[in-house]
Parts: sequence; structure tokens; C-alpha cells
Amino acid sequence: MNIDAILTNFTFSEKPSLFNDFSNKTKTENFTFEKQDIPKYINEFWTPKQRQASSLHEIAYRACFKPQLPRFFINLMTKKGDSVYDPFSGRGTTAIEASLLSRNVVANDINPLSKILTKPRFFIPTINEVIDRFKLIKIDYNNKADIDLSMFYHPKTESEIVSLKKYLLDREKTKKSDYIDAWIKMVATNRLTGHSTGFFSVYTLPPNQAISAERQRKINIKRNQIPEYRNVFAIIIRKSQNLLKDIDGQTKQKLQKIGERAKFIIKDARDTKEIKSNSIQLTVTSPPFLDIVQYSQDNWLRCWFNNIDAEKIEKNITMSKNIDEWSSVMQDVFQELFRITKKGGWVAFEVGEIKNKKIKLEEFVVPLGVNVGFKIQGIMINEQIFTKTSNIWGVRNNDKGTNTNRIVIFKKG
Repeated sequence: MNIDAILTNFTFSEKPSLFNDFSNKTKTENFTFEKQDIPKYINEFWTPKQRQASSLHEIAYRACFKPQLPRFFINLMTKKGDSVYDPFSGRGTTAIEASLLSRNVVANDINPLSKILTKPRFFIPTINEVIDRFKLIKIDYNNKADIDLSMFYHPKTESEIVSLKKYLLDREKTKKSDYIDAWIKMVATNRLTGHSTGFFSVYTLPPNQAISAERQRKINIKRNQIPEYRNVFAIIIRKSQNLLKDIDGQTKQKLQKIGERAKFIIKDARDTKEIKSNSIQLTVTSPPFLDIVQYSQDNWLRCWFNNIDAEKIEKNITMSKNIDEWSSVMQDVFQELFRITKKGGWVAFEVGEIKNKKIKLEEFVVPLGVNVGFKIQGIMINEQIFTKTSNIWGVRNNDKGTNTNRIVIFKKG
């Protein structure tokens, strides 16, 4: 099946109502590559409101895509039991969505935070189990962090965070850590800083990263705010309840079964020997975009809490400063993707508009896939009208940043 067939005949397993009269609404442009016209299909293929995503996805992470994106391709290009892969897994959006759709999961990311945020959502404790586990944690209100965090936290809150951090580290060192501890660590990591009372910190922006201590001091002065006490354990319980509001017993059992046979890898995406050749039906991913996202700066507080060397992670992550460097790295990634993809399997490679639309990464991606043997099927551009909320975060439609999802589709013949 090629992209034209998908867009005109709707031969996929789960057809959303959005696709009624779909082909009449799709604009088409062409991009010429090696004397071949590669079609670009432009439409609002999915929206955040369309088929509301599961509450289990509500883990904040910088530069992550919406669950509707992998769901679209998983429904189009796979069936139950197929293996779905993301080599740049981030918060695990593709992995979680694939599992909810009863697909097998392979998730990789060179950043160990990805596994911390992803794997626990396959092995879900009850709220009572979390509450009971808190009884094992000794809270010492004389505990202080080994770095200055006074601009983010009330002294009592800081003591609770440090006590929790010490407990989790001790459990790992003594090999007593289990799925309940992993869940608590995941939720706590996600609640370190944010803009509401649902986070441990005083008001800060945004909720998917930590700004520098100096910038936070300036925010505190500007807003005339002093960190107030936030009960760490009450916040973890409340966030856990929100994550699980859509998850029933049957779904929990399904996630666990898929999680038991899933692969959660922390490797360079160019070298994933753990994945068998010709085993993946679909890859859905979004790679690092040049030097747009500074991972060590964004995740320094999350790394501190999890005892991870943020600078070491930064060195390992592909943060290319120009398109030639980026393409060279991604060429090797595609070589590995071709090895692991089944015959008849697919790759949906999502990129964005970079440098105020001066660089269209999708046009650089096409030769990377073709060079290793994939057949280019087309480029899908999902356009959305941004809301007032998006503008608050500095995202303006047709202005700068990643304003559209631009997905290059390959197939292994």
C-alpha cells in the first residue's frame, strides 16, 4: 500500500470520523528529488481534540509530539501484535500509544531519563500501594540538597525531596527497588518544577524543563514570590490519580504483559544490537533537531534528582550545529533502521521547520532513507491552528519554531 492508497481508499484498521471526505481536503505539493516528484500531502490529519489521548501520556517532556501522531501511523501501518519502535523515545509517547493499541514495543533513547519516565507506566501500582510505600520513607527535615535550590523550594519541601531521593538511591543500591519505587521516581521526576500547585516548586516556566537558578531568582523578584511549602507526597498521589484516571484493570493487565516482553534500551540509535534484524513493522520517531533543544540545561534538575551526570548525557546526545553534521549522524541511524525493519515495514520520521523556516529538514531526510534502501512514499504535513495557550509558550503559527508536523514516510520493499 502506498500513501496515495492510504489517503484515497482509507484502508486502515481504525478510521476516525475526521477522514470523511478526506481526500477532497488534502492539498498536494511536490518536492523534486533525483528527477522524481515526491508528493507533500498537507492537511490537518489529526488534532489534540480528535480522539482524546489517554491520561497515561500526561508526562511533560521537552520537544515531545502529541500521542495522536503515533496513533495515526500505528493504526494505518500495523496490526495487533506487530512491533513498533522509537529510536529517540523521549517521554515514551510512541511506546505508550503502541501498547494501548496492543502492539509490541521497542523504545530507545541515549538519555536515561527516557527509561525512567517510560517503563514505569507499563507496571502500574495501585494508589494504596504508593501510599503504603511512603511509610518506608524516613523524612528528615534537616536534610538539604547538595546544591542551592532555595529559589525553587520551601525548606520543608526541599527536605522532603532530598529524603525521597536518598530513599530511592538506597533502594537501588541494595537492589530492593521495585515497580512501586519506579513509579514514585517517575512521578516525582515529573513534578520537580512547574507553574501550578501541582508541582513541588514555586511558580516557574515551563513545566517540561528546569530553567537556571539565576533565571528563577529573577522570576521570584519580578513576581514578588517566595517558595511556599508544597507537600511532596500529596502531590505524587494527586498526579498518580490523574495519570490513571483513564486506566481500567484490563488496560493495566495489557500494559504489564506488553511491558514484560518490551525492550527499553539506553543506547545510541546508530548501534542497537539488542534489536533483531527484520523485526520492526513500524518506526515512529522525532530526532533531535540540530541545536534547538539543550538537553543538559533543560534537564539539569531532573538529572540531579536521579543522580545522573547531565553534562555526560549532553556529550552523548546528537546536538549538531549544522545540517551537514546532523545529516551525517542521521544517515547512520537510517542504516540501522533499515537493518531492523521488516520487508513491507514502514518508517514515519517526523521533523520540524528550523531556523524560522529557512531549513526544511524533511527535504534533507528523503535522501537519507533512500540511500540505505528505503523507498520514499511521500511527506505528510500536519497543519494546525495554534491556540492562545500555544502563543503563551512562545509558539506562533507561521512565525518560528516547529509550527507543523512534517513526517517523511518510507517503506522497505
